[in-house]
Amino acid sequence: MDDPERYRVALTLDGRPAMRGWWASEDTARRQFSSWVGERGSMPGVHIALVDTTTNETLTEWPTET
Repeated sequence: MDDPERYRVALTLDGRPAMRGWWASEDTARRQFSSWVGERGSMPGVHIALVDTTTNETLTEWPTET
């Protein structure tokens, strides 16, 4: 059975937690990540990260490092 909380998307504003969600499907979590970037990515101080909670690996984040 898939872990319903394997993939976490977290949004912080100026380092403070603002929104979090968990999904069993990486595809679903990536769609949510993209949605949050589109809706909130231009806010000052925003950071959005998609993390695989099984491996503790950050799969993608916004803004990206340049």
